[in-house]
Amino acid sequence: MHYLDNSATTVVSSKAAQKALEIMTECFGNPSSRHSMGIEAEHELNRARKIVAEKIGATGKELFFTSGGTEANNLALFGAAEAKKRTCDNIVISSVEHSSVLEAADKLEQDGWKVSRITPHKDGKIHPEDVAAAIDRKTALVSVMLVNNETGAIMPVDEIFEAVKEKNPQVICHTDAVQAFGKLPVKVKTLGADLLSVSAHKVHAPKGCGALFVKKGVRLVPRQYGGEQEKPLRGGTEALPSIAAFGVACEEFNLGGNLKTVGELNAYAKEKLLAIDGVLLNSPEDALPYVLNITAGKVRSETMLHFLDERYQVFVSSGSACAKGKPSHVLSAMGFDNRRADSALRISFSKHNTTADIDALAEGIAEGIRSLATAK
Repeated sequence: MHYLDNSATTVVSSKAAQKALEIMTECFGNPSSRHSMGIEAEHELNRARKIVAEKIGATGKELFFTSGGTEANNLALFGAAEAKKRTCDNIVISSVEHSSVLEAADKLEQDGWKVSRITPHKDGKIHPEDVAAAIDRKTALVSVMLVNNETGAIMPVDEIFEAVKEKNPQVICHTDAVQAFGKLPVKVKTLGADLLSVSAHKVHAPKGCGALFVKKGVRLVPRQYGGEQEKPLRGGTEALPSIAAFGVACEEFNLGGNLKTVGELNAYAKEKLLAIDGVLLNSPEDALPYVLNITAGKVRSETMLHFLDERYQVFVSSGSACAKGKPSHVLSAMGFDNRRADSALRISFSKHNTTADIDALAEGIAEGIRSLATAK
């Protein structure tokens, strides 16, 4: 098996899995219960909160656990809009955000908010001056992702937020850091972020857990009511097995070492793949090496990925897993025509991948372009 779809989800590390099992079978009390089992569970919750918070340079009081990145992004957008609705009427996002930001913005627009969608330049990046130009005194929120989930483009979020604050210091600045967390140094103060979203299952922890950083002093209105477990923003008993495992996975981060390993794999993949007639590179040259987006000849993405799955046990995606096969809005925004976007594949690495995975991928794509194009 050659798993190269790590931007969709990652294998859970053995230590994180063991921690989840321990919480489910031994430390299974409710963290809100005041007996000894509940207090022990609360200790595990607080420990995980501190670990995750420290990884982004925040305090535990500024970190709120959610069910994942999608909920964190929704809470950021809807919570900020509701908090600012008396004095503001518009928000600014990039046009290449994850669907959880794009569709939240669409809903706000339906509800009467003005939404400015900033498109990337040909380098795949959102530029600070374009965002700043869309800011006015009634802007409530700016949301720009740190790393694009389809191309790996690294956005200059620190420069963007600096430009935004210079124009209007009251704007709340949010970044979806789901694809950057655990791969790059992510520090909220360096980025200038008021809100920041992360997700557990992208960093070798179980699904069903994410977190939203909320800078001290920033007000959000809750999206759900009934219980104040993640007070004051989110009710509901915490998914402690996933949360505790998230903390363990964060303790296993090796940013520098893994980035070097994955960078070498990415370079090897480019060399092998771009030598195949018909393969084109869609990711920027300076993209995060964990993500590599290519166009594989004239074979449609879905056809190629099923061919790779069935014939070579190579697993890649045609874009964001959350898009479920829809045409890539990211490549379209970057100016690529539909034919090139229709044949795009996203290859995404983890610390577990090897050159053998790349060899199988390259062999499969070469054979797929030959046989599938001929069959067509």
